[in-house]
Amino acid sequence: MLRSLAARTALVTCVVAVVSVLVTALVGAPLAVQQANRTARQHLTDEAVLTAELLKARFNTRQNGDEQAIVKLLNNRGIDVYLIRSGQADRPGLPDGVVKTVAAGRPVSARRAMVDGQVRLIVGRPVGANTGNGVVLSEPPATGTLTRIAGQLWIALLAGLAAGLIAGPLLARRIARPIRTVAAAAKRLSAGDRSVTLDPRGPTEVAELAQAVNGLTAALATSEGRERDFLLSVSHELRTPLTTIRGYAEALADGVVGPDGAQRAGQTVLDEAERLDRLIADLLVLARLEAADLPIEVVDMDLTQLVSTTAEAWGGRIAAAGLVLRTELPPHPITVRTDPGRTRQIVDGLLENALRVVPAPAPIVLAVRATAAEARLEVRDGGPGFTDEDLAVAFERGALSRRYHGIRKVGSGLGLALAARLARRLGGRIEAGHAPEGGAQFTVSMPLRTVS
Repeated sequence: MLRSLAARTALVTCVVAVVSVLVTALVGAPLAVQQANRTARQHLTDEAVLTAELLKARFNTRQNGDEQAIVKLLNNRGIDVYLIRSGQADRPGLPDGVVKTVAAGRPVSARRAMVDGQVRLIVGRPVGANTGNGVVLSEPPATGTLTRIAGQLWIALLAGLAAGLIAGPLLARRIARPIRTVAAAAKRLSAGDRSVTLDPRGPTEVAELAQAVNGLTAALATSEGRERDFLLSVSHELRTPLTTIRGYAEALADGVVGPDGAQRAGQTVLDEAERLDRLIADLLVLARLEAADLPIEVVDMDLTQLVSTTAEAWGGRIAAAGLVLRTELPPHPITVRTDPGRTRQIVDGLLENALRVVPAPAPIVLAVRATAAEARLEVRDGGPGFTDEDLAVAFERGALSRRYHGIRKVGSGLGLALAARLARRLGGRIEAGHAPEGGAQFTVSMPLRTVS
């Protein structure tokens, strides 16, 4: 019930209209009562002044016909008249203080007082100066104002409710229209339509929503384009070793390869199978990193020792490729908080990437440095390096592979993306730059162990 924005907006509009009427009544009722009482006092005061003036010349004469006519006229208007002669009221009921005040020649302003046992509104005016004569007018106070307001309130409430019922759906339709438009655009996006664009006009919030959807459309199109390019690159990388393995397998099956070439063929098949295995392993690790479920075991580790061990392990392979491996290590341990296995995986990936592109006899350098806040592991080479434009996309999957395919040796484009994600997962970061040796430089920064 009331699940739609239109229904809720209509309900809120009606409630606001009714509350507005009630608040107006609560605020206006006391003001209306005050105004009614002020008007009644002023009217009674004016009547008293006029009556005193009319009776001034006839007050103590025996010809009192005019006097009786005036009293009768006022009585017909609901006003009681008390005449005070020589300090005495013509009939009982008035408070003694009022009689004495008027007899003393002083006026009595409009006020509430007990007259003949009832609350009345009275006004007194002397007639003549120092005569002891006067007139006092009395009438019931203004009543029924609240009752009249309450009676009229139902009309206002119904009018407000009707206005809410009319304005609510119209307002809700106008508010909900851009939301329905965005919902329709989202459905088209989920169905694969990447041509969706919304008009970024209208109120600020609607324009921002339209711009956000347009940005999402562009981002999805870009992401899917990169994904297609990446899949094409990976499929090419998978197909190359598979073609080699299949070719040698067919040659062995057909007896084309003799006993002398069987060992070489087997070694080639093994190398290509290992290449496939590394590629598949990288894909799996990358997928697990993006899913954030890759197990990480962070411990205290000597970074200097890890790089030294890595250099020993890679020394023979790098030398066999005709390259020179150098290390720049501090004479003391540098302890960091990281996962040793994953850190070695980053270094191995960077060395594998360098070994692929660096020509002989260029150098490959492993260096470890430390600052006050962090440790830095550098992998530098004397290869072709990067342009400034390359540095901006160096760690995007397949970006450099697509850029340099057919121009120079490239891999699947997974290695650098994997290294970047691993570094972030370990709480560090990786940066690409220009090496003093003339090629590429990768710097992996990681936090030092804090001494408690």
